[in-house]
Parts: sequence; C-alpha cells; structure tokens
Amino acid sequence: MSPNSQRSDPWVDWGGGITYLGTPPSERFPLWTRGNAGEVFPEVVYPLSFTSSFANAEQAFRKSAVGSGALTERDFGDEPFVGIGCFAGYAYLNMSLGRLIATRAPGSDAAAMDRVAYGASDAPPHVPNKRDRSFPATLRILRGILRTLRIEAVPELDGDKARVEQWRAGLPDPATATDEDLVAAGLSSIDFTSELFDRHIWVSNLVGAPFITVQKLCEEKLGDADLAMTLLGGVGEVESAAPSSALWDLGRLVADDPALTDQFDQGIPGLGDRLAHDPSAATFNAEFAAFLIEFGSRGPNEWEPACEVWGTDPQLPLALIDRMRSADPESDPRAQAARLATERVTAVDDAVARVKGVNRWILRKALGSAAVLSQGRERAKTTVVRAIHETRIRSRELGRRAAAKAGGDARPDDIWYVTIAELADYVEEPTAFAERIAERRAARDYLAEREPPFLVEGSPPPVDEWPLRGRTEEAAAPGAVLSGIAGCAGVARGTARVVLDPGDPGALGPGDVLIAPHTDPSWTPLFVPAEAVVVDVGAQLSHAAIVSREFGIPCVVSVTDATRTIPDGAIIEVNGTTGEVTVVSLA
Repeated sequence: MSPNSQRSDPWVDWGGGITYLGTPPSERFPLWTRGNAGEVFPEVVYPLSFTSSFANAEQAFRKSAVGSGALTERDFGDEPFVGIGCFAGYAYLNMSLGRLIATRAPGSDAAAMDRVAYGASDAPPHVPNKRDRSFPATLRILRGILRTLRIEAVPELDGDKARVEQWRAGLPDPATATDEDLVAAGLSSIDFTSELFDRHIWVSNLVGAPFITVQKLCEEKLGDADLAMTLLGGVGEVESAAPSSALWDLGRLVADDPALTDQFDQGIPGLGDRLAHDPSAATFNAEFAAFLIEFGSRGPNEWEPACEVWGTDPQLPLALIDRMRSADPESDPRAQAARLATERVTAVDDAVARVKGVNRWILRKALGSAAVLSQGRERAKTTVVRAIHETRIRSRELGRRAAAKAGGDARPDDIWYVTIAELADYVEEPTAFAERIAERRAARDYLAEREPPFLVEGSPPPVDEWPLRGRTEEAAAPGAVLSGIAGCAGVARGTARVVLDPGDPGALGPGDVLIAPHTDPSWTPLFVPAEAVVVDVGAQLSHAAIVSREFGIPCVVSVTDATRTIPDGAIIEVNGTTGEVTVVSLA
C-alpha cells in the first residue's frame, strides 16, 4: 500500500472540538497499547510524517505476521489498520493481535507476549476466542521457530546498510537542489524507507521466539526463571549502545583537559560557540564533528523527521558528554562489554551443561539466535533512522525556503503540518496553506499537553477527558516497594535522579539511579554513569532492558508512574532480578 492509497481523509473528530489525524479502531482486535510504540513515537505525530508512513508501517506488520505463518490475510478482515494504530496523533500497537499470535505459538501464551513485548499494565486478561486457535497456524509457527533457532547470521542487514549509503550518495545536495528535486527526493524516500522498516519489523518479530524459549527453559528445566536475563545479556555489538563508546571517548578528552573542563563547567548553553572559538579545543572539535557525521541521526524521537536530533542540535550530545566526563573511569562501556561477554560465556556454558537431551540443543540454539537477532533488531533500527535523517535534512531545507517565500509569520517547521498529498502544492504556494497550518498546529499543541491513555479498548475516550501532563502522584514513602518487570538482573543502591528529557539530565552522575519515563537510543549514554535504570513503561525487549543488559546494570521496566512517585534525591534499591524497586530513605 502506498501512502496515497490509504483512506483519503485521515482527519478525525476526537472530541472537545479537536480534529486531528488518526486511524479507526478495530472491532476484531480491540485492545491497543502505548507499550513499545511510545518509545518509537513518544510525541504527537506530525501530519507529514503520518501520511507518509503509517499506511506502509501497517503493511510491514501484516507482511511479518503472515510471513511467520501466525496469521493469514483472512484474519485481518477488511479493517484498514490492525497492526499499528494512531489515536489523536499518538501511536499505538495492537495488543490483541500480539496476544493472538502468542496464543497460536507453541510453548507461548498471551502473558508471555505481554511481558516480553508490551510490559506490565492494567490490561484486561486475554479472553479466548474460538477463532484464536488454528492448528495449521501453529504448525507453520513451529516450523518458523525451528528455522529461527538455526539463525546464526542475518546478512541482509549488512546489505541494507550498504544500500542506505549508496542511496544517500545519490540524493540531491539540499543546498543547491531545486524545490522540485527536493520534493521528488522526499517522495522517493518513502518507499525506500518502508522497505528498510519491513526488515526491522521482520527481525523484531523473530527475536521474540528464542527469547521466550530461553525463559521457558530456565523456568521449567533449570528452576530459575531469573537466570534468563543473565543469559540474554552481554551479547555485544548492539548498535544503539555504540554512540556511548564514542561519547565516552569525548568525555575522557574533556576530563583530561583543564581548558575543556573549564569550558564545560561554564554550562551547556553557548558551549558550542565557545568551543568553536577556542584554539585549544581543536582536537575535541574535530572528534566531535566526526561523531556528528557518524551518529548525527540519533536523538530523542529520532523516528520523527520533524524533531531535532544530535546532528541538527549539537547541544543535545554536548549535554551527554557533560555527564560522561564525570563518570568513574571504570565505567568505560568497552571494558564493561568485555567483562559481560566473559561472564555470559561462563553462565551459558553452565546452564547448557545442566540441561539434558534435546532441550540442551534447543537452549544453545535459542541463546545463539536470540543474540544474533537482538543485535539485528538494533542494527535494522539504526539503518531506518539513518534513512529518516536524510528526509529530515531535505525537508528542513524545503521548510526554510517555503517560510522565506511566504514571509510574515510563516515558520520553517510549517512544512510538517501539511500532508504528503499537499506537499508539492505547499512548496509552490505556501501562503495558501496558512490557515489550515495554524489550525493543525493549534490542535497538535493541545494534544501535546495531554497524556494519552496507555491502553485503549475499543475507542479512546474524548481527548478533553485526557489528563494534563505534569500531574503529580503521592510520593512513595520510605519502605515502599514498587513492582515492575525484571529487565536486567542484579541489585544496586543509589540516589534516584528523575530525568524527563535526555537533553537535560539534571544532576545525574556517578552512583545515581536513572528514573525515566521511557528510553530510546538518545538516552543510552546516560546509562554509563548510572548504577541502575528504572522506567515507567517498557518490556523485556524494550530499549531500556536491552541496553541495560549490554551494560550490565540492574534494570526494572514497567514501574508505573515511577517518575511521579519516586522522589528525586531519594535513596532507592533496584532489584533487576525480582523486578522490585524499594525506597530506602528520602533526601
């Protein structure tokens, strides 16, 4: 399905006088969750992004589900959006669909899917449906699992990386290209990025099978369900963790240089300009420029082309370097990775030796494929994000030109408020869109101030009933135990630091525990100085859990309202084995 073949009118009245983008709910699969989707699209999606990506994303989910054998086209019926949804501009994943797939998979169930993919929530229990069971689907899934357990490499991902570099080389230079060339490049990027996204979804869905298999074997054959998190960590070569090593090196440059230290001590605002005019910072500036070339596509909300990333706002990574420079030298990510790799080999050999018969073969194969596919999932994500960044760069240039042409109150980011079908006309005559852009901007601003429901069953409530962001909850008292899902084994105690924006890490430093609403790759460098990580939402295959396992720090995900109930500065204990967070004392 191409972007222009989705329903022609994506605008929906969400109540309270707010009309904004969205997809219809599903009758066959009525339960939706922000779990996992909130990491990829934490904010209200922009019109240009929605109309150029959501229909193709839906097709990626369908192709993956059908390709796995879990579903057939008949299971989807005639509903246009089943795998991915968007309610009042917020992205959702279909929890009912995931549970159905898990129900049909041998050795799995809806609860396992919730724990691995969506996280803890107040979701109603899965209600069996006579259409859930399908013996042919179960056989197809079983064959697929056996193929997955044999996976030792995913060479297609290296091919995709090479394709992106070749594609980038053929794109028009945004500084010299005509408006028509830039529009054409943007339109052509949609199908190319969609192909890459197809691969990402394919790998993401594959990794669940070996992951759940390891958990089941640890629980049923080894009598230690917690062991799985140790066996599944420390696999190495996780690309979302790669920027941390580069930022670590930059942080060491600062820590070892009094002149650079003085520049950073003066604060992040204006730091880039100060460094640019400081002759003694030449080496740092060269290394930082190379970092931006390599990792400039990463950043908060990096899947949304309208948002700033490290390459468009260098102050964001400078704030992370500021935290890296104060980290304990022993926190070097490379040293941690080497240690964890060694520990993992020992733990895996011990676990495999304790399992008998065919289960020994299954465990070893499941661990091997889980490692390869975990790496592949993050590699595929990185590849997609690199392609999105090229769209971001050229769209920003088009937006700048259109705003200059329109004059008056026009803004460069107005471009994100038109649809893909309107793009060429907007670039040609931007003043004709002024009124509708203003209306859409106002609607998005209204929605951005509100917190979407984490779960939607059927249709979402009217947006004027959604709570405002920034609401507070009663602070947890000393002795309180908050429960979540174990993300990475281990126990750590430290000072809680509530961070809501990775570009503003506040007082987070060595010995502290990072408390975050969710994380994505832009948060990864903050894991380096932290003793442990706690997030409001997430699952065992969420970013926070994957990266914590790579860094070997205790992690608990799905601690509901952790950022609202754990007081900043409190001493807390994080048990990444049991999934519990204890408030020891207040500041």
